Amino acid sequence: MLPVIALVGRPNVGKSTLFNYLTRSRDALVADFSGLTRDRQYGRVKLGDRPCLVVDTGGIADDAEGIESFARKQVQVALEEADIVFFMVDAREGLSASDKVIADTLRKLQKPVILVTNKVDGLDASTAASDFYSLALGEPVKIAASHGKGIPELLEKVNQLLPPDKGEVEEAHSGIGIAVVGRPNVGKSTLVNRLLGEERVIVFDEPGTTRDSIYIPFERNGKKFTLIDTAGMRRRSKIAETIEKFSVIKSLQAIEKANVVIYLIDAREGITDQDAHLLGLVLEAGRALIIGLNKWDGISADQKATIHRQLDVKLSFLEFAEKHPISALHGSGVGKMFDVVQQLYAAAMLDMSTPVLTRILKEATTAHQPPIVNSRRVKLKYAHQGGRNPPIVVIHGVQTDSLPESYKRYLINYYRDKMGLVGTPIRLVFKSAVNPFHGQKNKLTEWQVKKKERLMKRVKSKKRD
Repeated sequence: MLPVIALVGRPNVGKSTLFNYLTRSRDALVADFSGLTRDRQYGRVKLGDRPCLVVDTGGIADDAEGIESFARKQVQVALEEADIVFFMVDAREGLSASDKVIADTLRKLQKPVILVTNKVDGLDASTAASDFYSLALGEPVKIAASHGKGIPELLEKVNQLLPPDKGEVEEAHSGIGIAVVGRPNVGKSTLVNRLLGEERVIVFDEPGTTRDSIYIPFERNGKKFTLIDTAGMRRRSKIAETIEKFSVIKSLQAIEKANVVIYLIDAREGITDQDAHLLGLVLEAGRALIIGLNKWDGISADQKATIHRQLDVKLSFLEFAEKHPISALHGSGVGKMFDVVQQLYAAAMLDMSTPVLTRILKEATTAHQPPIVNSRRVKLKYAHQGGRNPPIVVIHGVQTDSLPESYKRYLINYYRDKMGLVGTPIRLVFKSAVNPFHGQKNKLTEWQVKKKERLMKRVKSKKRD
């Protein structure tokens, strides 16, 4: 399971700024006034080879009333989910009574807490952090989140505190992992029961019936599968019950464990912005994807045409995904899903040889040459496989950092077409050749120095003659 890092602290100490820096995104709103963040915001950050989830929370205010009291409940949920807590304080404002109250609460958690002193840019860091030693939370890590100062030291400390990788737990769920995800009440549990051929999970006409991710190992035609029924991922502002607090994080962890994701959409409601956001998380995880358009038999021809237009407009970034109109309740279109799942799994786990990948690269660059950058054409020399699930192609060349995104998309589509990859994203990693002697001065030996002097004397004597 993915480790979880929660960012907590008073309002306006820089939690959202640090969240955006760690996730390399702008998902969290940032402005120079307090109370901007209220809901929990989830993002992915990679520490070395190990991914983690980071949770941005609202500021903990002393006089939490009205909507601020709900924000405080969201903070409590994030603390319960977390494996590590970043307690952020403001070096410019110094130690406050609120910081002491929050520190007392965090000490009772019995979880690793890292004291993060933010906004030390332009200050004497040691002096600015001296007051915070009284919180008894260890050595403060001094950072400037807006500039990235001190972040490497912070992440190094996180690596030391992370719980051991629980990869062995995932191995207990054997076979092809299939995660069924989507918004609440779109028919996920109904689809799981239909795929299994039995009433395995509870189905009820009320959003939030499924509270946790349910792992169901089974066999079909001699092949092993693990079906994962997940809780519906609703908007964070709509989460009112405490029992729903783990729904988002459990679903994200289920996506990480799966080989193939079936994302279910209610065709009667159409494709919402929330669907596009959640599908973006699936794409970021790099999983093979089937978009199931559920309740297809209950809509009109005009509604079906609208859905097709929405697929082209709202989900244009998922052109590789398989789209299947189905009815989970009546079973129409569901029977073909296992065949599609196996095709997508085979594509995601495909072994690609270096000669084949290099040959395809040569064909692609011959058909459409890379652009000229700084009066020199970008050269792509050879390619090899860098990973599976999703397929990763590592391309070596010269000036690859200058390759435009449009050409990268061209290469992705070319590889997908030539390799016959269906339903799975492809990731390209570019590496430029590095001169190992760059910046090194060639030091002459004593014999070379004397030879150079003799040659210079001959040249000067010839010039005089």
